[in-house]
Amino acid sequence: MACMENRSEVNEFILMGLTDVPKLQVPLFIMFTFIYLTTLVGNLGIVALSSWDSHLHTPMYFFLSNLSLVDFGYSSAITPKVMAGLFTRNKVISYNGCATQLFFVGAFATTESFLLASMAYDRHAAVCKPLHYTTTITSTVCAYLASGAHICGFLTSSIVIGNTFSLSFCRSNIVHHFFCDIPPLLVLSCSDIHITELLFFILGSFTVFFPFLVIFTSYLLIFITILNIHSVEGRQKAFSTCASHLTAVSIFYGTIIFMYLQPSSSHSMDIDKVVSVFYTMVIPMLNPLVYSMRNKEVKNALMKAVRGRQPKSDHPFS
Repeated sequence: MACMENRSEVNEFILMGLTDVPKLQVPLFIMFTFIYLTTLVGNLGIVALSSWDSHLHTPMYFFLSNLSLVDFGYSSAITPKVMAGLFTRNKVISYNGCATQLFFVGAFATTESFLLASMAYDRHAAVCKPLHYTTTITSTVCAYLASGAHICGFLTSSIVIGNTFSLSFCRSNIVHHFFCDIPPLLVLSCSDIHITELLFFILGSFTVFFPFLVIFTSYLLIFITILNIHSVEGRQKAFSTCASHLTAVSIFYGTIIFMYLQPSSSHSMDIDKVVSVFYTMVIPMLNPLVYSMRNKEVKNALMKAVRGRQPKSDHPFS
């Protein structure tokens, strides 16, 4: 078949989007615009505050800043294209545009997974070994963990994208989704996709379950430590330190596992679309609130920024 020899048989894709109902286009555009603007303000605000106020120059806020940048990039890889499609009714995305979007979505999602594991390790050190915390979680360790998360994310995504777009797409160019994603793209391929599915499952399992194992082990040790704390106030303080991270971890991994770690034959595209909206748009918007806006230090930094007061020039963490 000619299409099996020339992958450029399809040079663009048509994203079906969330719905074809005309009366829902404007409400969805308004909703996604609000979500995206809130995501930008929340995540970039966390990065700006963490850089501006030296009281937030700690490992926890270093990882939060990295997570906020990842959420900003993650949302920006998808939401503006969805908004443009709703506004202009143009659902076409080029072949290279689809590959680029999928690359960044995969890279940022994987990076977030490893950053969540790094943050769990940080919380473990803070709760279980508080006396050694400053010598265990140094600026060098933080830099290595964050760099490793980004390298794993972009390397894994490069492998997946290279393998996926080496396939031939000649059955159709209609993607039953609102962004380029692996499951709906594999349905369009007229190549043998078994190796691609196996590779995707192996890499997906590693990038989900290895960080999850780190998180689970860290929190198991944290809970054991908390149970040995006799002070009620001490237990509450320890729980409050970890509650936000646990909430975000549960939401993130719950949706990712539901979406990707199931056979392609069991996928329901309509259900996948709804779940995808949640983890690609809603979670990046909620993370700044879940992690930081309930935190007294961030509130104080925000109030100082609003009042125009300069933070004290404390030294960054070492």
